[in-house]
Formats: sequence, C-alpha cells, structure tokens
Amino acid sequence: MHAEERERLILAAMADNGFIAYRALEARLSASPATIRRDLARLEGEGRIERVRGGAKLAQDDLPVAPPAPSAALLGTPFEQSIGQNTEQKRAIGRAAAALCRPGEGVMIDGGTTTFQMCPHLESLGLQVLTNSLHIVSALLPQQGTRILVPSGAVFREQNIILAPAGEDSMPRFHAPKLFMGAASIGAQGVMQADVILVAAERRLVDRADEVIVLVDSSKFATSSGNVVCDLEEIDTLITDAAIGDRDAAMIEKAGVRLIIAE
Repeated sequence: MHAEERERLILAAMADNGFIAYRALEARLSASPATIRRDLARLEGEGRIERVRGGAKLAQDDLPVAPPAPSAALLGTPFEQSIGQNTEQKRAIGRAAAALCRPGEGVMIDGGTTTFQMCPHLESLGLQVLTNSLHIVSALLPQQGTRILVPSGAVFREQNIILAPAGEDSMPRFHAPKLFMGAASIGAQGVMQADVILVAAERRLVDRADEVIVLVDSSKFATSSGNVVCDLEEIDTLITDAAIGDRDAAMIEKAGVRLIIAE
C-alpha cells in the first residue's frame, strides 16, 4: 500500500469523531508501527492532524462540524435513571477516587453518576475542578474552597451535561494532572460510550490530562459495545467494585492499568 493511500485511510478513519487510536490504525492499515509513525509525522507536518496521547486527532480546520440542537437527546441511560443503579458500589468508587486527589490541585471530572459520587469527599481539598456536569456543579457549589470551571456548549438535559458540537473546542485552556471519567461499558476494545458526541467531548479531556482515571462499577464489564473513547492502554488507573470478574481483572492488569477495588 502506497503512502498516499495509507494517509487517505488514516484521515477517513478519523472522520466520525476526529480521533483514531494507534492500535486501531495498525489493525486498519496492516502496516508496521514505524511506517504508521512516519505517515502521521507527514500529516502532522502538513497541518492535517495532531498527534496526541494514544493516537492522533484531526487538526481543527479538518474536524467534522455537526452542531447538535440544544434540545437534542444523547444516546444512553438518562442520569436520573442511572443514579439509582448500583448506588452503594458507586459511592465506594467515588470515595476511593476522591482519595487520589491532592489538596490544591486542578482536576477534571467528567459527567456521570459514578464520578458524581466523588463530590461529598472533595470539600476539604481546595481543588480547582473543570467539569461538564451541571449535577457536579450543583454538588460542588456549597464548597467554598472548591473553584469550578465549566465549558461552553449546549445543555443535554438527560445527562444534564454541557457539550460542544463535534469539531468545536470550547474547553478553557486547562491542563490537569488527573481526569476522572466514567463509561457506558468497558472491554478489550477500551472505554466506550453510546454517543459519538460524548466520545468527542471525552477525547478533549483525555488530551488535557497527565493521568486518566476511569470509574466504573463492575456491571459495566457485562457488555462491551459502543463507540471507543480510548484504548485500555491509555488508562492509568481503573476503580471498580469487588464484584469484578477474574477475567476482567486480568484483562485490566494485562493492559498495564492500575486496578483499585473500592470497598
């Protein structure tokens, strides 16, 4: 396969959400990692893409633009329904996640019913928190020492989160040591969400974090389908509950991910 054809396939693979993981590229192109790196270097030199953690994304001018209507609904389980599922496990996971935060640091907390459970345990830490979740904003507002940042975009009522259209980067210029994020499901393919708009938003967060921490209760391993946000190898730490199966635990540890079992 000629370089020109590989480059065309690389750009086509990014068409849906503006990002492709290195491992996915290797599978699609049947080329060596060194060849793919050279292809990406050429495309980056031409200003077509940007290489980021775990893969590459389209440059801003080439990103697909598909603005959602403010009243559009996201695929997936609404927040008010999900908040009542596996509540005790989520509380334990949220508590364990909050214990990883250091006083005074800046963190990003992605919207979700498991990340939401971190909020009661953050009050004394004096954090700077970037979040796209209005539920998390409401929970943090009474904490006088917590500084809150939010992106611009449309409000999606089912999850009560703020998301920008695909291709529009509305996040403040914010880089954080840690990103805490949930998932609709998780499997050998990686961390998955039901909606491509969520995938694009979470990729922006992943690209801004030194450490990616995924919070999922063990039921999220039961199904592994959806749109891939990131490979398992891009995760630094995964926090779940004691009901995780041995096979799933081995899969996580084989990927080099630190596994924390919340009690």
